[in-house]
Amino acid sequence: MRPLTDRVPKALVEVAGKPLIVWQIERLAAAGLREFVINHAHLGAQIEAALGDGSAFGARIVYSVEREALETAGGIANALPLLGGAPFAVVNADVWCDFDGARLVAAARALDGRARIAHLVLVPNPAHHPRGDFGLQAERVTRTPPLLTFSGIGAYHPGLFADLVRGAKAPLAPLLYAAIARGAVSGERHAGVWLDVGTPDRLHEAARLAGGGQAPSL
Repeated sequence: MRPLTDRVPKALVEVAGKPLIVWQIERLAAAGLREFVINHAHLGAQIEAALGDGSAFGARIVYSVEREALETAGGIANALPLLGGAPFAVVNADVWCDFDGARLVAAARALDGRARIAHLVLVPNPAHHPRGDFGLQAERVTRTPPLLTFSGIGAYHPGLFADLVRGAKAPLAPLLYAAIARGAVSGERHAGVWLDVGTPDRLHEAARLAGGGQAPSL
């Protein structure tokens, strides 16, 4: 997405005249979510300036600032003091998806931190990721083929991140692999619209799906 993302964080790249992250917030707020924690590093001040305290969306937004990107699990661990002790939903800012946010709320509420510590939304493998990430059997996530692609949408119990050091980089996959091995990760398959908006072509496709708007020129 460079050079566009040299001057604008990917979360603020516009789709049909609206930043990607605003589409996300509006959809989630419509599903009943009102409390948002947004972690950022690259050009993060622009995100705070654009979204403010969330009141424009009927929500409350606070920010978890990373001096350098901490990867997915590291970013979540860094934000835990803002997230509190209850399970929470996580949605990547750079996906375009029509997944029902109310299902994500229900999935988070079902996590007890022991028998079920995470819930993942999986999608059919896109052309750019044909090998997939995880299997799904009877609503339990596995590592057994056939594999589906992790959508970047999930719900987690804070206990999944309890052993991570705040401020340290940490990927999410090793934590999930360990939890999957003990049968503690549930999941579901989303057959609707999903795009990882990581290339100009997929950005233009998101604009088309949004109703024919134009994506910004790179």
